[in-house]
Amino acid sequence: MFEMDNVRAHVHISGLVQGVFFRSNTKRMTLNLGLKGWVRNLQDGRVEAIFEGKRDKVTEMLQWCKVGPPNAKVIDVTIKFEKYKGKFTKFEILY
Repeated sequence: MFEMDNVRAHVHISGLVQGVFFRSNTKRMTLNLGLKGWVRNLQDGRVEAIFEGKRDKVTEMLQWCKVGPPNAKVIDVTIKFEKYKGKFTKFEILY
């Protein structure tokens, strides 16, 4: 049974977000926050991610995405909340 405060966020991040260790820093953050899901680069230059976990931890992760790692220049973050599925066992970088 899933707890009511678990959420799922599907995110697209645009700007200078590839080649700046965005994915590896995202994974490090999710490990610290106890989130599950994945992150990947898109061919159009954006980064896409799905975060699942406690609402407050997902919210903290989304705030981080608006800034990103030191060399990133985030222009826009689109967030779509989806039905929590709880199907991930870890957080991984997809290639």
